[in-house]
This record gives sequence, structure tokens and C-alpha cells, in this order.
Amino acid sequence: MILTSIIISIIYLALIWRFTYGFDKVLTFKLTDLASKTQFSILIPFRNEAKNLSSLLLSLENLNYPKHLFEIVFIDDDSTDCSAEIITQYFNKKQQKFKIIGNDRQTNSPKKDAITTAIKQAKHEWIITTDADCSLPKYWLDSFDEFIQKTKAKCIAAPVAYSKQKGFLNRFQTLDLLSLQGATIGGFGIKKPFLCNGANFGYTKTLFKTVNGFEGNTNIASGDDIFLLEKAVKKHPKNTHYLKCKHAIVKTNAQPSWSSLIEQRLRWASKASAYNNFFGKLTGLIVLLINTLIISIILLSFFGYFPLKTLFYILLIKFSIDFYLIHKTASFFNQKWVLKSFIPTFCIYPFFSVYIAFLSIFKTYKWKGREFKK
Repeated sequence: MILTSIIISIIYLALIWRFTYGFDKVLTFKLTDLASKTQFSILIPFRNEAKNLSSLLLSLENLNYPKHLFEIVFIDDDSTDCSAEIITQYFNKKQQKFKIIGNDRQTNSPKKDAITTAIKQAKHEWIITTDADCSLPKYWLDSFDEFIQKTKAKCIAAPVAYSKQKGFLNRFQTLDLLSLQGATIGGFGIKKPFLCNGANFGYTKTLFKTVNGFEGNTNIASGDDIFLLEKAVKKHPKNTHYLKCKHAIVKTNAQPSWSSLIEQRLRWASKASAYNNFFGKLTGLIVLLINTLIISIILLSFFGYFPLKTLFYILLIKFSIDFYLIHKTASFFNQKWVLKSFIPTFCIYPFFSVYIAFLSIFKTYKWKGREFKK
């Protein structure tokens, strides 16, 4: 057991160190005030988001990008609240061009259907997706445009962060998302991209059609982002990039309760078994193994079956490398304030992640008022 524990810890250390190395390999992109050229179709699926729309609508209005170079397409996924009315009233007052279309449901995945529906009607070659509960930075489209002009990218993953709110639950989720963003950026840096976030994701319409959109993954409700990234990496590895730019950071809200957080994580876990990216699967397995290991050896140490000294060294290894990656990520996202909750989060997270992994085997999950099977 001791030898196995040491081997797993060393493998985990090597993995996270690779991510920290890769994080620095992805250079921070800075705007240089190039003339705007790229035309964008911004796609925003929504379902019953009336309480979240105000921040999104204000941020869309305040985008710095020339208005004739982008369109805004909202896709109503069978909302039962007044979301559509709020959007219509807001933009009619501002005289901003937009359109709301209905979702053409064809599969078990409402969001993939919504994006597919909108792409068929999108006017422009470049598609950017975000969510209705997000807030967009002023130079969001400028960042994408200059990056496209300089890299000739065809698929772009971009940064997402949680807005700062009071309470430990928010800090817990922020640290969790920072670790995911660190792994995302690190994966791109070592030429093994395996994560992205649909709240800030761009690709060409041509690429979407070339890889047959979401075909092959529509039986799984979530994963509109990662499954498409997998196809893009396979088809155009040299044209798939991460936009590491502070002006491109999209903000969203953390879950308001532990129960809603669990539902969200169950939704995320539901797509893991369908990943085609070997490195992504391996990373998930190693992370699950180290967290399961920590719980096991803590219990064994409590009953005297595992040396406390070895337990201490394993915890020190994990603590140090986790903090190193998250500190780098928090610095980029200007969220170092959250590090004050790193120790309690470090103590809780193994139990939380293993619980989610175990629960995902047996439990369905709810999303936007609907229940989905794994």
C-alpha cells in the first residue's frame, strides 16, 4: 500500500508539474489596437434566465467592437419565464440589432440543438458561444479578432472565471474553477488540449460543418464544448489555440448552494466516460486516484495501518503542487484573494470529488428544470 501510494503521488506530481510548465508556455496575449476585421455571430442559448440576464445584456451593450461586425443571436430553449420579453424590451430601447430564435430540438442535448439551430441561421463565419448568466468584458471581441488575425486560428478556447461573491462556497468553487482553468491552459501549453468552456468558445462555421458538428455526442446532454474541441484538435491541431488574454475573461456566477453545485458537477461528470481524448481520460483518472488515495490513507492512518510520516509527505506533495498551479492561475485571473480559502478547500476537495464520482455512477441529474440520465 505504501509503495502504491508513493507511485500514485509521483505520477500526480509529474502531471500537475507538466500543467504548470504548459501554463507558462502559453504566452499572455496583449492587444495592439489592430483595425477590427473579423465578423462574429454571438450565440447565446437560454432557458428561464430572467434573473440572470441584466449583467449579460449590459455587457453586450458595452462591447467596444464595431456593431456592424457582429450579430447577437439568442436561442430560446422552451423558456417558461419572461426571458424573451426582457431581452426584446432591453434591445428595442437601445436600438441594438439582435434576434431570438426557437430551439429546434432533435436530440437528447438541448444546448447542442440550440447551437446547431443557430449556426444554420448565423450570418457570419466566426461563431462565439457564451451563456445567459455571463458578463462579457468590454474588449472581448477585440481580443478574439486580433488573436484570429495574428494566429489564423480556426478554434479558440478562452478564459472563464467566477464573479467575486461573499462566502466560503463561492471561494471553494472559484478555487475549483481556477484549477480547471490552470489545467486547461497547461494542456494547450504542452500540446495536449483537452478542456475548454462553452461560456467562452469560438470556432469557424466551416470547422463546425467539416467535423459534422456534434454528431456522435448528441446522446449526452452536456459537452457542447469539449466534444467539439476534441474534433477540432483531431482535424486542425495547429489551428486550435487558447486565448490567454485578460481582456477576454468572461465572468459567470458560481452556484448558490451546495445542492445546486452537486447537480452541476454531476452534469459535468456525466460526459467524462464519453471523452475520446486519451490524455483527458488519463488526467481525470489520475486526479480521481489521488483523491481516493488520500481518503483511504487518512482512514488507514487513523486506525494505525498506515504510517503518519508517509501520509504527511503525500499530503505535502499534493498541497505544494496544487498551490503552485492555482497560484499561477489566480495571478492571471486577478483572483489571489481566494487563496485565503485554499487550506480548507484542500481538506474538503478529495471527499467532495470522490463523492461526485461515486454519485455519478447511479444518479441522474437535473439541468434547467429537466432531468437527464447519464
